[in-house]
Amino acid sequence: MLDYINPSILIFLGCLIPGLMTGIGALPIFFTRSVSQRLLDVLLGAAAGVMLAATCFSLIMPSIDFGGADLKAVLITSAGIMSGGIFLDFIDKHSPHMHLIDKRVEGGGNTHSLKKIWLFIIAITIHNFPEGMATGVGFGTDNIENGITIAIGIGLQNMPEGLAVALSLVREKYSVKYAFIVALATGLVEPIGAFLGYGLVSVFEPLLGFILAFAGGAMLFVISDEIIPETHSNGYEREATYGIMIGFIIMMILDILLG
Repeated sequence: MLDYINPSILIFLGCLIPGLMTGIGALPIFFTRSVSQRLLDVLLGAAAGVMLAATCFSLIMPSIDFGGADLKAVLITSAGIMSGGIFLDFIDKHSPHMHLIDKRVEGGGNTHSLKKIWLFIIAITIHNFPEGMATGVGFGTDNIENGITIAIGIGLQNMPEGLAVALSLVREKYSVKYAFIVALATGLVEPIGAFLGYGLVSVFEPLLGFILAFAGGAMLFVISDEIIPETHSNGYEREATYGIMIGFIIMMILDILLG
């Protein structure tokens, strides 16, 4: 069937749609305005599980494979992971977004909780960029089928991430519309990375292993330091834990089925 579709159209849609899937994943918030704290923690835990599996199977393992799956590749990936974590730690300590958070808190609101939410959103945005580059490189290597497979996998992964972003903002009393727009915006960096990766494949391909690992390290940092503690802070630790496990299993199955 692909033979009857203009390759340029396939490449354009393949680079664009995965990023938009973040916004599509956030759509359920328009129908879940009165979600209980327990369900919110379970859903956010499930999204954390999805992101943990995606970090392992869509970022770290591909990073090793890009480097040839030898000791050098493992060392490069390790350096990328640590660099991503250190970068997120730096963002946590020095990001100017804290000023916006302080303005948002009214009547003794939880500034620390809002800080976690925005760090989480920054991490999602950061890791979407190299994922987009991976999609673009997949198409840029003259293997459209490979590019489509990567695009589908990343797009499916982006949906629960978009929902996690939107739910986290709704939980902090932001409007549903605002939460949806922010969730959509976190995915819009992905097409930018995709078109850059496609247009400059010869430049980005040698660096893609490190960049993927960098994104993986950023995600590991925020999952461990922010998201999981957040889901365990409201008295529903056991439910959130099962959510994490279920999310991990779902994403693991999707990653394996999609190659």
